[in-house]
Amino acid sequence: MAERLSATPSAISLIEKLTEQHGPIVFLQSGGCCEGSGPMCMPAAEFRPSPSDVKLGVLAGAIFYMGDSHFSFMTNTHTILDAVPGSSGSFSLDGGSGFAFITRGRVYTDEELATLPAEERVGYA
Repeated sequence: MAERLSATPSAISLIEKLTEQHGPIVFLQSGGCCEGSGPMCMPAAEFRPSPSDVKLGVLAGAIFYMGDSHFSFMTNTHTILDAVPGSSGSFSLDGGSGFAFITRGRVYTDEELATLPAEERVGYA
């Protein structure tokens, strides 16, 4: 079965570091507003998914959500979380770490599309 989400070793390392510092974390890639369409990393206790947020998967214990409007453009694309040297958005936990979370995409093959799991909309818990 194809996965909707993966991460580079650099991203996993930064997730583990931020989890040690802040406790459980989550990601939201909303597709716009203040920080653009970059993934926002925040303490899990401070995030409440909206009914339209799509859960793409879990990376090193951190849930990754994508806003519905952004997901509609990424439906046929595998999302790859990476952490690269640089500065991230001011509202994200990776700010000040010397690294910035980014996402890259890869279009699914026809075979992968046939085995993709249904999208998971979480809504309010």
